[in-house]
Amino acid sequence: MNQGENRKRPIDAGADTNPVTPAKRVSLLRFKPNYRDWDVEDVCCFLRTHGFEKFESLFRDEKLTGCKLPYLTESDLEQIGVRCLGERLDLIKCIDLLWQKPIDMKVFNDPIHGHIEMHPVLVRIIDTPQFQRLRFIKQLGGTYFVYPGASHNRFEHSIGVGYLAGQLVKALAERQPELRINHRDILCVQIAGLCHDLGHGPFSHLFDGKFIPLTRKDLIWTHEDASLSMFEHLIKSNGLETLLINHGLILPNDLVFIKEQIRGPTVETRSNGEGCSTKSSVWPYKGRPREKGFLYEIVANKRNGIDVDKWDYFARDCHHLGIRNNFDFARFLKFARVCQIRKMKHICTRDKEVGDMYNMFHTRNTLHRRAYQHRVCNIIESMITEALVLADPYIEISGTDGKLYKISEAIDDMVAYTKLTDEIFQQILNSSRPELKPAREILNNVLCRKLYKWIGQTQPEAETTIQPEEINELNNQIAAAIPSTPLHVTLAPEDFIVNVVQMDYGMAKQNPINKIRFYCKHNPNQAIKIRKDQVSQLLPERFTEQLIQVYCKKSDQPSVEAAKKHFVQWCINKNFSKPRDGDIVAPELTPLKPDWNDSDSGADDSDDKDELLFNSHPNSNRAKIQLFK
Repeated sequence: MNQGENRKRPIDAGADTNPVTPAKRVSLLRFKPNYRDWDVEDVCCFLRTHGFEKFESLFRDEKLTGCKLPYLTESDLEQIGVRCLGERLDLIKCIDLLWQKPIDMKVFNDPIHGHIEMHPVLVRIIDTPQFQRLRFIKQLGGTYFVYPGASHNRFEHSIGVGYLAGQLVKALAERQPELRINHRDILCVQIAGLCHDLGHGPFSHLFDGKFIPLTRKDLIWTHEDASLSMFEHLIKSNGLETLLINHGLILPNDLVFIKEQIRGPTVETRSNGEGCSTKSSVWPYKGRPREKGFLYEIVANKRNGIDVDKWDYFARDCHHLGIRNNFDFARFLKFARVCQIRKMKHICTRDKEVGDMYNMFHTRNTLHRRAYQHRVCNIIESMITEALVLADPYIEISGTDGKLYKISEAIDDMVAYTKLTDEIFQQILNSSRPELKPAREILNNVLCRKLYKWIGQTQPEAETTIQPEEINELNNQIAAAIPSTPLHVTLAPEDFIVNVVQMDYGMAKQNPINKIRFYCKHNPNQAIKIRKDQVSQLLPERFTEQLIQVYCKKSDQPSVEAAKKHFVQWCINKNFSKPRDGDIVAPELTPLKPDWNDSDSGADDSDDKDELLFNSHPNSNRAKIQLFK
């Protein structure tokens, strides 16, 4: 036997013949499938697995079991004796691994965002009747009757917003660990994005913007209100409380945080329709402290309107409408950063992105002008609203305990409201009930394109606006504006429909860019403001205007011609802008207003003058022949 063989250790026949290093031996440890079932020793074993052996005694002394792990914060770890900030953050990140990347993630193939992964909690929410209801509510309401491609629904938009919300909050968490964004924050932001539109009614904004104000005049109600009620109903009726707890959420605090992201602070009445002020010494939110106030700017940004909700519907609506989208949200994600502004933390972007911010709001304005407030879209939605109002007393929807509700009353009961979708259109259209005949005729006219006739559009003067209380009187004013020229038709106020459209950049008269803060490359932690004159001299001077659209219910030619003359006379009486076809439909009226006939200060009338001189020349006919010979 040689010397090398003498140095070999004897082999135990009963031992495992495969050598196991300490690191490998630790990795072979097995835990219970559910971390909430772990006892103290299981937790300590988990710490050893991930290289945190020195904290075992601290966890053992505190008797920390698996069910307590989701509630551990960085400050809790400091109190039990983890002194180093870096170690506390690493430990929190390690604990977050228990639920941060579940193995049962589901992949959705979205036409806008591609293949996206959804957290199992989000998937469970999606697979409920309350969320699936959004499959049957058109994203753009009556716009689908004008743009054949606008067939997308609130369902896919909500999934897209939930995904983008996760992308933004995760980008901030990865870029700035000092923000201490934990898994609970990320999951709550994703849920808020997913559920922000649960409360939409049939044909989306038609329901809460036109139908409810006509049928429930004593009620101040928005689809955000219904979103909160529907979210609570979704959680309770599907028993999702346990699921949320098992993924580390703390009830009811995190549910409050989710609802605040959708609607705003619970202490706020919002009777004036304005956003909340976070400058007050009293922090209005309960779900998250002031240090994490920037999280409220992700789903529905009340500060400046830059949020993932807009990002998704810009991209999605432009895709389906065939309109170019000039805003790239993926670029914003690359530059998004949280900066301290006085006592608050806000999401900021690079200074060089200020032009893209103006593009974003310009895209919003373009979508409103070309699609959302399209003159045919608006009259179709007005006709659908009229039909729903006529049908309201005769439609019964079963709610809780079998109680029956009208269409306008379904918002009071989420069981009934879950059943209320765009399908109400077909229900009325296919009904044989005689009391629904007037509503049925209107909807049939929509399908057969027998629409109310377009009369014209005008605008008030720059500093004049139509107040909400004046809108109901406008049709009376137009009917009373009888032109001096004789008419062979008498029109009544009920023959006119007037839509007052508010066009702005999302913040009434204010420039939303003034609410955005930027940072420079050389000091990414200091937020700065960029004035409009620092960007370009070609940007808009005003950020709001009103458009007044007028229609006539009568479709015969004499009535339409008379209605147009009424309209032109009304514009003269109110000192509104000249209708575009005013010189054509009422050539005898437009000269009565001298300023309508003045040429614009910047207009070039040389072509008109040349044509006048050309036609007045004695040889003008011969010249024309030679010119076109």
